[in-house]
Amino acid sequence: MTRGGSAHRAYSVVVFVVLASLDNVAIGLVPPLYGSIGTAFGVGSGHIALATTIMFLISAVAAIGFAYAGDRTDRKPVLILGTLIWIAGTAWSGFSESYPSFLISQIVAAFGLGAVASVSFAVVSDLISPRRRGLVMSFWGLSQGVGTLAGTLIGGLLGHADWRRPFLITAVVGVVATVAYLFTYNVPRGDSQPELAGVEYDERIHHDHLPLILRRRTNIWLILQGSTAQIALGSLVWLPVLFQVRAEDQGYSAGTAIVIGSVFATLFQAGGALSILGGLVGDRLQRRTPRGRSLVAAVGVLAAVPFYTVLFFVPMRIDVPDGAGTGGIIRAVLADVFTEPTVGLCLAVAVFALMLTSANSPNWFALIADVNPPEHRGTVYSLGNLVNGFGRAGGNIMVAAAFRGLAGAFPPPLNYAVGLAAFQLFWVPTGVMFWLASRTVARDMADTHAALLARAAQLEGAQLEGGPDRDVGGDPPVAVEGLAAHQEPGAGR
Repeated sequence: MTRGGSAHRAYSVVVFVVLASLDNVAIGLVPPLYGSIGTAFGVGSGHIALATTIMFLISAVAAIGFAYAGDRTDRKPVLILGTLIWIAGTAWSGFSESYPSFLISQIVAAFGLGAVASVSFAVVSDLISPRRRGLVMSFWGLSQGVGTLAGTLIGGLLGHADWRRPFLITAVVGVVATVAYLFTYNVPRGDSQPELAGVEYDERIHHDHLPLILRRRTNIWLILQGSTAQIALGSLVWLPVLFQVRAEDQGYSAGTAIVIGSVFATLFQAGGALSILGGLVGDRLQRRTPRGRSLVAAVGVLAAVPFYTVLFFVPMRIDVPDGAGTGGIIRAVLADVFTEPTVGLCLAVAVFALMLTSANSPNWFALIADVNPPEHRGTVYSLGNLVNGFGRAGGNIMVAAAFRGLAGAFPPPLNYAVGLAAFQLFWVPTGVMFWLASRTVARDMADTHAALLARAAQLEGAQLEGGPDRDVGGDPPVAVEGLAAHQEPGAGR
């Protein structure tokens, strides 16, 4: 495998995808085990839910420091340090003997998790060309969604008898992934950026660059959209609980209901795998108009709202052997998809709804890379991730309060269905913000393109032949005038 060659790059992308999925596995372990962990420590489920909420917030805040360090220094040591910290915290969670110990261990894990997503995003954005950003970022974003699903599944399946086991297994897998990361390609900044072809670009972020980042109006909308999107997504953490309570309402024992809830939640979120389609459509439309990616994301999240509403209220008849082993329950649930029409209908609606909202993720990642130079991408991502973290934590807290408030008027599981459906309305302002980003993205792309070409000219020590629209790196040139022509009237600064 030639160092820096295509095989080495492909290996590096795979390792980054695995690392991005593992940090979400660690986050997804706890929700299916709220009851089991709470019982072990003699506290209510709300105390364990608080640990998840704090984990979201700590991870989001820590990501800013790690991202700035990655944009400022060598990214590889930063990513290794963060990975080792979350592995230690996750293992500690599995060995905790009291609630305070568990809470502290989750905080330690969250601190390390802040490094993984923000730093690896900047690295991956340097590994892929602009023409394929949507597609590759869909795999990278998909890995995070798959990681959350895997965490839900692992937590429910491996933890229904012993809640400690999932944490210890995840920590061991994290160690293996860290060893694999040591052999990845240390990607130079701007490595796949067409404007920088043939030059050694090693710009670093400085503390006074924040005003410049915020002057790109598209960044504002890309950062803020997570405040509402993640409230909706944060509420979906309770999806296993909805299906668990539905199972208990039909007379199943608590242990069987936990497995049923985890398996159904995993099945129903499989539509996230179709984020690849959102990335492909975004790439294709982006070649026609700089507004392409943002419009795909806007339409996707707005169109999903009615399908989510249907999902939570369609009645389901669950038919599994109560008290059976995990394998028997899984087989019975899979059989229900084909033999119980209500289960099959719910699955179809869920897959379509998640396919629509999953268009958000790859296009958001690609847009950050499109409008920012390489040395700013990790920091911009971390700022967006900070807002995402507060939104997700807020969604987690508010939906729990909503469930309790609704329980007086709607008995379980109806209170969960009403609460989850109401929280999907937060997708509406998310779609509006993506539309607003589509109005400014052309000018911001043009400005970044021109700045990179100017810096490349300085590094080459001479004026670029043919002006700012030369064809570099084998990719078609991006004309500054052409980008600006797509700017909507009134969308400027």
